This record gives sequence, C-alpha cells and structure tokens, in this order.
Amino acid sequence: MAKLAFLGLGVMGAPMAGHLQKAGHDVTVYNRTTAKAQDWVNTHGGAMATTPHDAAKGADFVMACVGNDDDLRGVCLGEDGAFAGMDAGGVFVDHTTVSAQVTTELYAAADALQISFVDAPISGGQAGAENAQLSIMCGGDEGAYARAEPIMDVYAKLCRRIGTSGAGQMTKMCNQIAIAGLVQGLSEALHFAEKAGLDGRAVVEVISQGAAGSWQMANRYETMLDDHFDHGFAVDWMRKDLGICLDTADENGASLPVTALVDQFYKDVQKLGGGRWDTSSLIKRLRAMG
Repeated sequence: MAKLAFLGLGVMGAPMAGHLQKAGHDVTVYNRTTAKAQDWVNTHGGAMATTPHDAAKGADFVMACVGNDDDLRGVCLGEDGAFAGMDAGGVFVDHTTVSAQVTTELYAAADALQISFVDAPISGGQAGAENAQLSIMCGGDEGAYARAEPIMDVYAKLCRRIGTSGAGQMTKMCNQIAIAGLVQGLSEALHFAEKAGLDGRAVVEVISQGAAGSWQMANRYETMLDDHFDHGFAVDWMRKDLGICLDTADENGASLPVTALVDQFYKDVQKLGGGRWDTSSLIKRLRAMG
C-alpha cells in the first residue's frame, strides 16, 4: 500500500479520499477549512495536516481536487505548498478541472523538482465519486501515469491516458462542451412536452430507447420534471469550466457557437438565483420565460 496525500475535501474529494483509505492506503488529508479535514479523519481514519506541505511530506502520491487555477497554484506552490514537501520521484495527480495553461505551468515547476505531474480531471459527478464510478481522463508522462493508475483505479470506472501533459484537461473540455449542448436539448424537449400537455415521463420512456437517449436523460429527466436541482455539479462551476473551454477555443481556433450560447443561458440561470443549482436547471430558464 502507498503513502498518500489528498488535498481538497469537497463533494468530490472527500469520498475519493475515503475510497483510498478504505482500500488500505495510508492517507493524510488537507482542506482549507480545517474542520472538514478533522471530520473526514473522524469518519474514515487516516491523518490530517494543516498545510499542503505537511500533508505531502514523504508521500508517494499527492492527489488534489480543489476549485480553480488559483486554488491549485495555492496548494502546489510556495513554502507551504505540496511541491515543497514532496520528495524527488513523487507523483502529483491533479483531479481539478483547470486551464491547460496552469497545467503546463505546474508540470514545468514539478519537473524542475524531479516530481511527476499528471493532469487527471474527472467526470461522473458527486454520485460517481461516492460510488467509485468516475471517468478519469489523463495527461502526462507515460511512466508517471503507469505508476498512478492503480491508485486512481480505486475510485474509477474508467481511467485512460489520452496524451502528454495537458491532454487530460483538453479532454475534460470536450466533456463539458458535449454536456452543455445535451442538457440544453433535453431541457427544450421536456419544456416542449410540458407546453404540449404531454406526460413527460411517458415521453422520456419512449424516446430514451431510441437515438435521443443519453446519460443526462436517464439520470436527470425525473428531477428536471420535478423541479429539483440539487443533484451534483453546480451552475457556477459549469460556467467556470465553459469559460476555460471558450478561452481555449479562441487560442486554438475551434468554433463553439452552441457552447457560447449555452454559457449565456447558464448566466441567465445565475440571475435567477441558481448558481448552486445543478446543471440540469437550464429548464428553469425556459419555464421562467413562460
């Protein structure tokens, strides 16, 4: 079993770290809110540290799942950062969804210290983290990925190296681009059914078995019909991710007209007070329009 550190105990990180501890690894956790780290230790065992540096000290692998680019830099760099506490030969695995730019920056900073850096963003939502059914898309050196894969497999349904450093984050952008269009299409279909006086559940029972079927339809249609939007990834975080997608598209020349439009629709949801609603709340915007 390995000595591990896990940085960030949000709705995704806490259960992921829990799976690692349950699997028999020696896990030390860090969270910006110390009380969360203490609660995790009380529940799962293991140990806690008050800085990323102390959590990472002597760890074979350091996993991070924090909020954004600045949060990731904060736990990696500086005297209290994880890089300063890691030994040469250690592997840092970043599960945060961040820009390709910060991934490039941190890969170089880690390499200078003889630390490996694997970008490994995740998809599957809170339920995927709790049930160890995450899809993990990775970028980084082949050797570092090969070492880290058995650790990630503890909470993964599927784990793949897509390419060199940054490829994982680029793949996560593809994931978010696809989700944005799918959720808007599903929202419009359910809204149309409501306006037409149809039984939404009966409609989905039929169309989900044909070409219209999707994970979003299977897992979100009932809560969308019930006007219940507390099931996973929040609108605020989706807008952060779509902003990264659109900025990257400006750089590489990709055309993302639907993504740009849906990003603005999510902005409308935020104006409705739905920043913490899950991403399926796009239907709330349609209902608010009458």
